[in-house]
Amino acid sequence: MNWQEVSGNWILVPPHLPTAPYPQAIVHFLGGAFVATAPSVTYQWLLENLARQGYLVVATPFINTFDHAAIAEEVLITFDQALRYLYKRVLPHDYYLPIYGLGHSMGCKVHLLINSLWEVERAGNIYMSFNNYPARRSIPFLEQVVQFNPAFDLEFTPDPEATLALVRDRYPVPRNLLIKFRNDTLDQTRPLSEVLVRRFPDLTTVQILQGSHTTPIAQDIGWQPGESFSPLDALGQFVKQEFYRDLTNLRQNLLTWLSPITATGRRQRPRQM
Repeated sequence: MNWQEVSGNWILVPPHLPTAPYPQAIVHFLGGAFVATAPSVTYQWLLENLARQGYLVVATPFINTFDHAAIAEEVLITFDQALRYLYKRVLPHDYYLPIYGLGHSMGCKVHLLINSLWEVERAGNIYMSFNNYPARRSIPFLEQVVQFNPAFDLEFTPDPEATLALVRDRYPVPRNLLIKFRNDTLDQTRPLSEVLVRRFPDLTTVQILQGSHTTPIAQDIGWQPGESFSPLDALGQFVKQEFYRDLTNLRQNLLTWLSPITATGRRQRPRQM
């Protein structure tokens, strides 16, 4: 599929479908801390499958720093540039689409900060494998460095407790999907779900799926059997089938949850700068 780089974003416009000549909605995607710099590559399979179902994908890269609020602000400014391009060059006049946030790992935190700190309109948000650990646990070897030099005892801004407090007090989006994978040792969906379920009890959904923290970044395994189907080919096909089961299940759950909003979601003009 044809990805376009526009003002720091990677944009994927869905192909025109007979039943849907224009996109159903915009999905704003933010990836995990160390794979967010190239989301069109690291999350290619998942995002392109969303586009094939009629969703216009805007993936905004970012580089991780300790100031997560500054990252959120920069991401929002960059995303607004993508919106202006889309409404000027891609979408028909006065054709405005509902916007969903889709985040993985640290991308979830960035979406939460965007929605809590600035006035933006979202039809809903999806949080996969939410990660909100402090810096000592998130950054390799930082704990050991601090032991030798306390001056390096740095923390993210806002820190984990302050992030959840912001969500509790200021997060405005009622409809949310939280996804936790069974074999994910980095996941912190539970504390986030406790806040969002208490805030929006009727419109917050938590799903536990098979998979791990890396399931959303899984890619196509190009295993091609040889001329004669060998035991090794059989093993390769089995691994591919098991590999895709979790990824395909994730895709289907995302599409099922997204579908109701596309029929009723509020259409939004670009945010005024």
